[in-house]
Amino acid sequence: MAIDHNNVDLSSLKINREIPREPSGSKTKYVVTSVILLALFGGYYFFKNSNFSFQAEEVEVATAIMTSPSQANAVLTSSGYVVAQRKASISSKATGRLENLYVIEGDVVKAGSIIGRIESNDVSANLQNATASLEVSKANLQNASAELEDAKLNLERQRRLSQSGATTSFDLTNSEARVKRAEAAVASAQASIKVSDATIRAAQVQVENTVIRAPFDGTVLNKNANVGEVITSLGGAVGSRGAVVTIADMTSLEVEADVSESNIERIKPDMQCEITLDAFPDKRYRGQVSKIIPTADRAKATVLTKIKFNDRDARVLPEMSAKVMFLKDNTSAESESAPPKLTIPSASVVSKNGKKVVYVLKNDIVTEVTIQTGETMGGAIEVVSGLSAGDKLVISPSDKLASGSAVKVKK
Repeated sequence: MAIDHNNVDLSSLKINREIPREPSGSKTKYVVTSVILLALFGGYYFFKNSNFSFQAEEVEVATAIMTSPSQANAVLTSSGYVVAQRKASISSKATGRLENLYVIEGDVVKAGSIIGRIESNDVSANLQNATASLEVSKANLQNASAELEDAKLNLERQRRLSQSGATTSFDLTNSEARVKRAEAAVASAQASIKVSDATIRAAQVQVENTVIRAPFDGTVLNKNANVGEVITSLGGAVGSRGAVVTIADMTSLEVEADVSESNIERIKPDMQCEITLDAFPDKRYRGQVSKIIPTADRAKATVLTKIKFNDRDARVLPEMSAKVMFLKDNTSAESESAPPKLTIPSASVVSKNGKKVVYVLKNDIVTEVTIQTGETMGGAIEVVSGLSAGDKLVISPSDKLASGSAVKVKK
């Protein structure tokens, strides 16, 4: 079939210009992104499989610390705890329910002062009964004494009548017997009074046992019972309490420190010491060895030493951890009382451009810091300015180190 090209209708044919066309630059962007990703993955596998890495310099680190001048005279250093040499858990000698408690933790008590009371109705009733019995015994004594006086008068009359023959020997004998019975009654009444006195004293002791008193001057450390709880002298019953409070004599506080057997020969009685409490590291207390316990701890191979405070303030509390420096005999009081100084190892200081610098480490990055130094104390040197206690410093830094260098701390 032949097509008539002259009569073809082309009006229905047209270009749709609304169809979006891909920008010419997008292909380039995809190509660049793909190349970057391939480079990243290739670099990752290259460094992973090729043992190639950037090694940070390994360094040793020290800490800037506060050092007292007396440390140069230290013979030995040990640690221990503050312990009250006079301490007691207070309870009552009687068993009963705690009725009153007059102290709380921190209260200061005097020897003999009342700390608390337990119920005493039963023993108080016994005391009243004993007191009443004493009054009865006294009345019986008065009655027996009156009877004895009457019997003696009657005996005198019978004797006079017997001498004149106006009475019989039988009446005289009865009068003498009556006097003896009256004397026995008086003796019995006197004995009853003694028994009543003893009963009263026993009842008074029972009442006193319900009163809880401080045995010595001290400070209340713990309150172990509350009002309403049952108190026993032994505390063995279920649901009962033994000690009501625990008190300690703060004037008897000493540091108990363990010293190795191999070093105990360096410790002597009355040896000068410097005590530092972990709670107050900037405060130093003077002390001296008060006692070396004459036995060793087999498990720890140590000997217990006790160090008393020469000067102590209210901040020193029982059970605080402490460090003790045993000092040489020639250590002066001025050296002990001198304020502590900030020190660092001498090996951490280097000279650079006429200045003394150190490298402070933080987050594995070192920073060069210029400092001013003071006197040398053994292997340490005093820092006057530029550092603070606790700063981490690089020991024996190399010439390659500079501010911003990444380092690795040696284990």
